[in-house]
Amino acid sequence: MLLSINPQHVENILNGTKQFEYRKRCCRRTDVDTIVIYSTYPVMKVVAEVSVEEIIVDTIKKVWNKTKNYAGISEEFFLEYYEGKEQAVAYKLGVIKKFPKPKKLSDFGVSHPPQSFMYIYNTSKNNKRK
Repeated sequence: MLLSINPQHVENILNGTKQFEYRKRCCRRTDVDTIVIYSTYPVMKVVAEVSVEEIIVDTIKKVWNKTKNYAGISEEFFLEYYEGKEQAVAYKLGVIKKFPKPKKLSDFGVSHPPQSFMYIYNTSKNNKRK
């Protein structure tokens, strides 16, 4: 799965202070095992991929309580992000593979960054979108 992520959050993921990636909606696929990270403006490159250890879907309060120690964001930011929602989604991030040289979206068969997420398959084999 390809995700567009703010450069500040990308940095926190890469340095290990942010071990969860939060989303308002859960992807429909249950076999997502890797997140490919597209760092948004001003970087605008694919900078890493990270394994997904777990997908947590629950109430906002329960997700925060389960993830807050490695959220990489403040509770205030978290609550503001989920304002008006009843459910939160957290992807528990595992092993990070930072690319020595950032890649273009076209290297993954993608012409534009996703608004939320986009499925891509076999990232290390053929870098094609599906």
